Amino acid sequence: MSLFLLSSAYSYASIPDTSAIRPLADTGKIATRIVNRDFNNIYVQNLKPSFFGQELFQPVKTKLVGDINAHFVLFNSARSRFFFDLSARIKVRLLAQYGEPVKSPSYMPGGNLYYRLNRDAYKPQFLQLSYTHHSNGIRGSTLLPNGGFNRDSGKFSTDFYSLNYTIGKRVDKTNTIINQYSTVGIELHRGLFGNDAAMGLPGSYGFTRVNGGYIYNIAKKYKDDIDPNASTFKNWQRIQFDFTYIADKYRGYSAINLKKRLNASLKYYYQFPFMQNVSFIVGGGYRGQDDYNIYFEDSYAYMQFGIASGLNFLFHKN
Repeated sequence: MSLFLLSSAYSYASIPDTSAIRPLADTGKIATRIVNRDFNNIYVQNLKPSFFGQELFQPVKTKLVGDINAHFVLFNSARSRFFFDLSARIKVRLLAQYGEPVKSPSYMPGGNLYYRLNRDAYKPQFLQLSYTHHSNGIRGSTLLPNGGFNRDSGKFSTDFYSLNYTIGKRVDKTNTIINQYSTVGIELHRGLFGNDAAMGLPGSYGFTRVNGGYIYNIAKKYKDDIDPNASTFKNWQRIQFDFTYIADKYRGYSAINLKKRLNASLKYYYQFPFMQNVSFIVGGGYRGQDDYNIYFEDSYAYMQFGIASGLNFLFHKN
């Protein structure tokens, strides 16, 4: 998750202006536009950041790993409760092998449509409908003659839809703003219906998944570097937990076999005052089914550290 493309047409703020979010008794046009604008800022806080760093204890050793999320917000209007974002996501692993190759990156382009469910920006509720294509850009045979998966030059491809429900809570204090978001959702791959999946994946790869997560974000108040009368609420610390549970029939593993069905991660972000859209990150987790294309058969625990970057690490003046 690192290097990021930003649009200059809009000032993306991770922390909305405190004065802009307030309880609204008026249900007229102006009040509705204020609510829509506040929710647009909330959606930005929930966009996936990028990562660049290292992971330890993988079965295939690496020197560097990256999860690059380039977001393009195509629709962001105070006149609508909808918000639409395109993501050009690429995951790469620089292997600790001769020549330091990057074998079969995960290409994961997709689109995310957000929809506001209520009018309270201090207790927001919204839906996210997403479509994602996941492939490794290789055209070789997916299966080897012995029936195993061709991890060296085999094709991996799947398409999936996901629907997430998020509920949040915001607490304002004198020098901090705390945002919390809890998410749960369902992910369905088109391979369930007999198409759009590489050969051999049905029965060996999870096509039905339950996803969820929790974000605890703290923004801190700082004095402006130039204007002594102005202040800035800027991201300071974040804790993020994510999980995925494979729910369909999968190689005969029982429903309680979490070793093969559960992916989970816990990450801690810290942003120094001199950083605008970057933070340091340390974390770890477990992958019951590796999310890196043709390597999905691997199960392992890991640790990671590096830097994160994205729209949700920008700052906003008070």
